[in-house]
Amino acid sequence: MQMKILGAGALLMVGWLWFYLFVRQFLFNFLTAYPMIKRMQAAQEELIAIGAKRYTTVSVISCAVVCAIVIAIVVAFCPWYFIVCFFGGALVALFMYLPLLGPTNRDMFDAFCMKYYSFVPDDELRTAMYNRKPSQMKVRLHDMGVSDAFIPEFKNKK
Repeated sequence: MQMKILGAGALLMVGWLWFYLFVRQFLFNFLTAYPMIKRMQAAQEELIAIGAKRYTTVSVISCAVVCAIVIAIVVAFCPWYFIVCFFGGALVALFMYLPLLGPTNRDMFDAFCMKYYSFVPDDELRTAMYNRKPSQMKVRLHDMGVSDAFIPEFKNKK
């Protein structure tokens, strides 16, 4: 009985870790990356390269494949109570991280900037994105004559 409890606790943590490593990235792509790319292209078509969408699509496919493989392994080899614990851990992580996902969260916006700055052709804007400075990004976009509406306003400025 003790081994079942220890195993259930381990599967709970593995489910949380699985969500954190793979599902969170999958959700980041849909809730932050794709919307930001769309907003940047709506502001100006050449503001971000077309390769950004391809990069995100590859990430989505990779995460989906890994998630499917992990789910198949857990379902195929674990008893029902371990499966419940695994998905329980993932559900706990979902409730923890879902409010934080989206471009209006400063950490997610910074993560987008750090991953996608290389797709921006303009040197000054790319540098501002790399440095995660929304104020410098807005100044550069204003100098370029492009709308900066896609950059969210943050309460706690870095």
